Amino acid sequence: MGEITKAVKHFIEHRFSLLEDKAEEPVIIDAIKKNVDFKGANLWALIFAIFIASIGLNVNSTAVIIGAMLISPIMGPVMGIGLGIGINDLELVKKGGKNLLVATLFSILTSTIYFYITPLHEAQSELLARTSPSIWDVFIAFFGGLAGMVAASRNQRSNVIPGVAIATALMPPLCTTGFGLATGNWMYALGALYLYFINSVFIAIATFLMARYIKMHRKHFEDPGIEKKVTRYMVIVVLITIIPSVVMAYRIVDKSIFETNARKFVDERFHFQNTQVVSKSYKYGQNNKEIDLLLIGNELSRQELDSLRLHLNDYKLQGVKLNIRQGLNAKQEIDFSQIKASILEDVFSRQQSTDTIKVNPAAPAVADSNVLAELKVLYPAIRSFGINSMVLYTSSNGKADTLNVALADFRSAIRPADRAKLEEWLRVRYKTNIRLVVQ
Repeated sequence: MGEITKAVKHFIEHRFSLLEDKAEEPVIIDAIKKNVDFKGANLWALIFAIFIASIGLNVNSTAVIIGAMLISPIMGPVMGIGLGIGINDLELVKKGGKNLLVATLFSILTSTIYFYITPLHEAQSELLARTSPSIWDVFIAFFGGLAGMVAASRNQRSNVIPGVAIATALMPPLCTTGFGLATGNWMYALGALYLYFINSVFIAIATFLMARYIKMHRKHFEDPGIEKKVTRYMVIVVLITIIPSVVMAYRIVDKSIFETNARKFVDERFHFQNTQVVSKSYKYGQNNKEIDLLLIGNELSRQELDSLRLHLNDYKLQGVKLNIRQGLNAKQEIDFSQIKASILEDVFSRQQSTDTIKVNPAAPAVADSNVLAELKVLYPAIRSFGINSMVLYTSSNGKADTLNVALADFRSAIRPADRAKLEEWLRVRYKTNIRLVVQ
């Protein structure tokens, strides 16, 4: 048994050892210090990379954003701070912090200028993805920092550092911050800056831990008083860095768990034949969590609503408030564009399923209650709706033609543009040519 344990221990030590190919400590420190300074070529490279990343975010090009992250040297100061803490080098920590501040300010200024002058001001998906952090960003930054420090401590340089620069994505949040400032969207700017801070902190922490793991020599001073003072400063810096990060990481984890459970609850529990969810949002607060849903179709009874609320506990959603809005009420604040988009998405998904509504030109078309419910959302003034096929005879030649005709009645007259949109919507809905008659 002892031999097996010894063999397993030897196997693990051999496979996971970081001593092989490890560079000399002065080489490691010099390599990281060289990338800490932001002046001359490094600063110009950063500015050019910020412009490229901003353009990539603006036109929603992932390839361009990746290229910009490969060019950017912004990881240098972050790793410098982590290494400085790991080896008790206060000067390196100060230098890294100062240069990181310079790099951050120049990056935000550059991206703000770009987004201020660009004619494209729409927030694309690549931009929106950088407006709020998730637990996955924390994990990526942490493990990316570990990989970066391992690569920096090797004799032979590999493609790990460029890969870490892409994975940890320090630049896109800075560009998104500039976008938020240029367009006056402070929530975008603060959310992106928060994501940048999270990434930077966890890369630095990972660098610090790896420096300690590979047993890099810590700096000692001749005067014990100075060494004690420096150690105290290091502890303060580490605590100032770690404590907010732990708190933020907890909030991120808690928010991610809440949203995951809330989505699962809605997806699994809201399956009704004549009622569907057209709008949903999950509001997270430290002491206040809410699930807000808008339903169309047949209204759910009080018993059904009470049953749904009881099932919240099954999804670890204790204390979460469930807000369900049914029907259309003048007092309700509803984003009609969102509802329309949701309905059209549902329409297209239905057309691709086996339940697609089909109209036979030779037979009457059936308008079910769901269609009328959808029309009530799009056109609240509608009173009745019906659709059928009819035979039209041409007076000139007596030829007969079958046509699907939809009849809609409104409380007040609708504009010609709305009538044309409704007719086009019905054609998409039923996948056939339809003529609309409005009463």
